[in-house]
Amino acid sequence: MNVARRISPFIALALASTTAVAADTSAVSDKFRWLTFVVFGVIIGLTMYVTYLAARRVKSASQFYAAGRSVTGIQNGWAIAGDYLSAASFLGIAGLISLYGYDGFMYSVGWLVAYITVLLVIAEPCRNIGKYTLGDILAFRNDPKSAKTVAAISTITVSIFYLTAQMVGGGVLVKTLVGIDYEISVMVVGVLMLAYVLFGGMVATTWVQIIKAVLLVTASILLVVFTWAPYGFSLPGFLQAAVDSVNIQGQVTKLVGDAAKNMTPQELGQRFLEPGLFLKNPIDQISLGMALVLGTAGMPHILMRFFTVPTAKDARVSVIWAMGIIGGFYVLTLFLGLGSAINVGQAEITRIDKGGNMAGPLLAQFLGGGPESMLGNLFLAFVAAVAFATIVAVVAGLVLASASAMSHDIWVGVVRGEKATQDEEVRAARISSILVGVLAIAIGILAKGQNVAHLVALAFAVAASGNLPCVLMTLYWRKCNTGGIVAGMIIGSLTAIGLVLVSPNMTYPSIVRPAQEKIIKAADEKIAVLNSELSAAGAEERAKLETALAAQEKTRKVAQDTIAKLGDDTTSLVGLEKPLFELKNPGLISIPLGFLAVIIGSLLYRDKRADDMWDELYVRQNTGINAEGATAH
Repeated sequence: MNVARRISPFIALALASTTAVAADTSAVSDKFRWLTFVVFGVIIGLTMYVTYLAARRVKSASQFYAAGRSVTGIQNGWAIAGDYLSAASFLGIAGLISLYGYDGFMYSVGWLVAYITVLLVIAEPCRNIGKYTLGDILAFRNDPKSAKTVAAISTITVSIFYLTAQMVGGGVLVKTLVGIDYEISVMVVGVLMLAYVLFGGMVATTWVQIIKAVLLVTASILLVVFTWAPYGFSLPGFLQAAVDSVNIQGQVTKLVGDAAKNMTPQELGQRFLEPGLFLKNPIDQISLGMALVLGTAGMPHILMRFFTVPTAKDARVSVIWAMGIIGGFYVLTLFLGLGSAINVGQAEITRIDKGGNMAGPLLAQFLGGGPESMLGNLFLAFVAAVAFATIVAVVAGLVLASASAMSHDIWVGVVRGEKATQDEEVRAARISSILVGVLAIAIGILAKGQNVAHLVALAFAVAASGNLPCVLMTLYWRKCNTGGIVAGMIIGSLTAIGLVLVSPNMTYPSIVRPAQEKIIKAADEKIAVLNSELSAAGAEERAKLETALAAQEKTRKVAQDTIAKLGDDTTSLVGLEKPLFELKNPGLISIPLGFLAVIIGSLLYRDKRADDMWDELYVRQNTGINAEGATAH
């Protein structure tokens, strides 16, 4: 059995059957590659200088974990946007829209609406009763050791899924643009994010995220202006161009199969702007929406951001700013995705990367004059460098959340019983950061080939099923106690992961092999026809036929490679020949089960401390009185 191949889907637990495999071809020709190095170097140098300045301020645990609660509401809003707009947003969403149209945009909508939940029920109370981590929130009125242990495990689990997506995105990006091996690319991402966290803590991470958010929004606005301008900044005109695009019509023809025979070119183009090309099951869409909308409020690295502001008002202000920035950006992804589909074309997008993750950078290259122009490659280098900064900044936040869980919750809270000194805690946090960083690099290498948007969606499903029920119930239900927290965290998280393991997301050789054999047979038939036509074709027609022939040979080779990777395996990772659970996203089942587990666990368990602490928690979460002493209990 090929161990690497079998581990990869287990780590990815991808929420779609399509995968993104980095191609051997590069988006940048050798003569312009120096441009990429220069632009990458400038942005990396800027963020490293910020880290150097921040390192001089980090003297205590509060500064390492929460920037000393010195971040203003506006600054935190930009930092939240920088933390939230990940590789899935900039690379994955634009890629999904370029390949599947309307359905790709649904990911944007789900993640944006999520901040309404954060604003109304999470931001202010968490800032008032927490100190550094998710574990602090849950430990306020529940047994500290039990609550912090399960919170730390969940934090690390969720962060690893999210980290995997970012590391894959970074590896694909650097490999495609700089030309170095994927594995080395992942290591570069890992070393940089470790530098931010180890030396600058939350101070450096916050400012790197702010810089990255400003660059990302600026780059996206510029791309949209250049993409939209030819249509007079008319939305109907731009959408009509998408409908009329030959590239889009050809993509829809491939996606709908035989149904395309009864559709006109206009109908094919219009189909791209309608749901169902990617998210075909309405129930699955509801399940995905639940995970995206509710998962944000349970993401540990997002919750940590509310511990960095000095007042509850700043927590609310930061969410409002974040919603505006994130919402504006997600509207822009529609233009980025459709613009890439119209101008670059799905054939070129998938030639560089099967999952479409390079759609945005390739659009920048096109707008600058194409792959052979200096300006085109400068645009591509700038956009790609911003995407790279996006990945490293998000990874830094995730590593900080995981390291905080390991050092503050486990080492200080459970092992040392809150008796560690400030120096010991900071030292433990830095050691934990190194451990998490090494793990992230290893997993990033093993998870090579996954579309980043789907990986992130799984992290949201686990956060929505395990973390959110526990946070909400401990904040708003008096009878919630330690028994409910432990049950909810374990059952919600395990249900989400378990259902994916038996879902269509996994690789089922008995299903994949016949499908690939069918593709090979069809390709062989088309190759035979093309070869016969080639012998009688003229010069102009011959060039077109040779291009079509090369495409069919590539299709056949990909299918043959897929079968070869299956080897002698006949079952999935967990020994199944076909899925037991038909939904790709488990949220519809796992989220209610998470809430139910909290309720039943609390009713069956007796916890006097949880009841006694309710009044203090109620006052503190609504007023913020003595918020700095929230974890003194």
